[in-house]
Order: sequence, then structure tokens, then C-alpha cells
Amino acid sequence: MQTASKKVVNGWAMYDWANSVYNLVITTTFFPAYYAAVTGTQNEQFKNGIPFLGRTFVNTELKDYVLSVGFFIIAALSPILSSIADYKGNKKNFMRFFCYLGALSCSLMFFFDENHVTLGLMCFMFAGIGFYGSQVFYNSYLPDIAAEKDMDRISAKGYTMGYIGSVIMQLIGFALVLFMPKGELPLKLTFLLVGIWWVAFAQITFRVLPIRPKSERQSKTNVLSNGFIELKKVWNQLVHLPVLKRFLTAFFFYSMGVQTVMLIAIDFGIKELKLEDTKLIIVAVVIQLVAIVGAIGMSRLSERFGNIKVLILTVMLWIGVCVTGYFVTSETTFYTLAALVGLVMGGIQSLSRSTYSKLMPETKDTASFFSFYDITEKIAIVIGLFSFGFIEGLTGTMRNSILALITFFVLGLIFLLLTAQKEKKHATA
Repeated sequence: MQTASKKVVNGWAMYDWANSVYNLVITTTFFPAYYAAVTGTQNEQFKNGIPFLGRTFVNTELKDYVLSVGFFIIAALSPILSSIADYKGNKKNFMRFFCYLGALSCSLMFFFDENHVTLGLMCFMFAGIGFYGSQVFYNSYLPDIAAEKDMDRISAKGYTMGYIGSVIMQLIGFALVLFMPKGELPLKLTFLLVGIWWVAFAQITFRVLPIRPKSERQSKTNVLSNGFIELKKVWNQLVHLPVLKRFLTAFFFYSMGVQTVMLIAIDFGIKELKLEDTKLIIVAVVIQLVAIVGAIGMSRLSERFGNIKVLILTVMLWIGVCVTGYFVTSETTFYTLAALVGLVMGGIQSLSRSTYSKLMPETKDTASFFSFYDITEKIAIVIGLFSFGFIEGLTGTMRNSILALITFFVLGLIFLLLTAQKEKKHATA
């Protein structure tokens, strides 16, 4: 196939610009900062922890569990959603629904305060469901609009657009914190603005993305169960796709680490290093600026050395980050680590998506294959976040939780090496 027109490609990438502000501004920066301020032990109401469902939890432990539940819901819904989307032939409508759910939930976090902790956590969870639910359909468009030779470049373009948009919103949020009177309002306004940004810029994407012709739509007798049937078919195909099978196994393990680090990095800075809100926002901006370089740089390196080799290097760097993070005690070292996280974060996400697209067999049922990819990632995140929160709750410190992340990355590295080995044998066969 030929790559779609520049208008369609740019419109597709624009959704990264629209929704990445939630993941990179709210999830990784402003919500952790606000959540820590509202629910931390400095608040007399929560000095012994947060009561929830008859138990008392460490505040960050509870947040990790809530996020895990959200990711589990997405993993459970994904097969059904992809099946319905294929049947109807319009992935765009389902992408739009989750976009609106996420944007609305994000905006409603404006009403989160110490008296409405459950509301804040539920909005946070549903915003995440909206973000990742729409991502299932967004990712599945990549092989529909890009020829194989252009996938790395276009995937990187999407992530780059997302990081640029996020930096702009980070700076807007930083300006609100810096110039408005101190208190909760600047952070709460950021929740509202991100929701508006998300839904507004998404309209550009919805306007240009194609709808599958009726002649190509699938006829399915049982739409609700078909998604699981299709996933089983994908699973059965993996037996005959040894390179893809090993890559997905590697992706599963290193995603436990990557996504957890992205979601807890700011929490670590707050709790372990006692960093101030303004410093945390600066760290987040640095991470995203460097991530732009990482996404583009890894794409260029993959053209020269191949995707798997570059991913092996990236995971090795992640292991180094986690080992150093276990021992970090100074702000300077934390800032250096944050810059390195940004570099490898942008690269590994973009390259993972395009590598999977390249290794997929030729098929028109891209939604099912990307549903399998997204479910793999979401289950990985559930395990990663739950493990991190459980170890913190058990030992009283996040540092011990990092040991689990190191284990996940090492397992991911082992399976990437096996992938490279199998890829080499397959190429010479």
C-alpha cells in the first residue's frame, strides 16, 4: 500500500498533540503534585493514610491501585470494542467516544479536593480509560495510513507532536502556578484546560481520518464475543510468527517497567526527594523536550541499525536508569535521570509501535491485532503498577519497588535478545 496523503497523516498525528497533554501533563505532573498536596501526611485528615473500602492505604499506593483497575477495565473492554468497530467499519466513532469520556473526566477533576478524594480518584481513573481506550483505535490507524517504509517516521511524528503539545501545556500550567496566588486553583485550572485542549484539537483528527468502505466491513454474527474470538485467532497466528511472538513477550515485560516509571516518577520526586511543585514542573518539561529528541533520534537509528537492535540498547539504558534511581539522593542526579528517562521514553514508545506494525502479517483486520498489542501493554501496566504500589505499602518506601522494575526490564532485555536471534535466523532461512 501507499502512504496516505499529507493531510491525513498530519491529521492522524494531531491526535497525539490533542490527547498526550493528558498523559504527559496531568498523569505524570499536575495530578501527582496536586494529589500529594491534598492527601499527604501533612494534611491532618490523612496523617495515618487514606481510608478506602474499609482499609487504610498509603496515598500513592492507593493511586497505583486505582490506576491498575482502570487499566484492567481497558484490557477487558478492548476486544469487545475492536470487534464492534470492525463490524461497523468506523473506528473513528469509538475513538471519539473515548476521547470525550477522557476529556470530560479530566475537566471534572477541577472539583477534586480533600473532601472529595473518591471523586478525584474516579475521575482520574475514567480519564485514563478515555485516554487509553481512544489509543486502541488511534494506533490501529497506523497500518491503514502508512506504508511499511514510512511507519517509523510517521509513528515518531505522532509522538513528537504529542511531546511538543505537552510542553506548551506544561508551560501554561507552570505560568498559572507561578503568577496566580498560591493555592489549589492554578493546578485545578490546569485539569480544566487540558480537558478543553484534548477535545478541541481532536476535532482536526476526526475530520480527516478515513472510514472503511462498506464493502470492506466484516459481517459478524456475534459482535460481543467476536472480539475474543479474533484475539484467539491472533494468539494462534503467533505460533507461526516466531519473531512477533518473542517481540510481544519482550514488549510485555519492558512495558511493565516503562509505563510504571512514567506514572510514578513525579511521585518519587515528591516523596523520596521532597521536591517542590515548581521544580517538578520544570523536570516534567525537560523530560518532554528530551523525549522529542529521543523519538526522532531512535527513528533515525532504527533506519541504520534496525528496530530490534535499537530497542535492545534502549532497554539497557532503562535498566541503568532504574539501578541509579534506587540509589539517588540528590536533586542534581534526579534531574540527570529525568533527562535520560525522557530520551529513552520517547524512543521506546514510538519504536515499539512501529516495530509491531512491521512484524504484523498482512491483514485488513488491524484493529484486532492492535487490540492484542494494547491488551498486552495494559496487562503489563496493571502488573507493574500493582507490584510497585504493593511493595511500597509493604515496605514503606518506593525505593524497594524499583527492584521489581529492574527485574521487568531484565526479562524484557532477555526476550529482545531472543527476538534478534530469531529475526537473524528468519532472515537467513
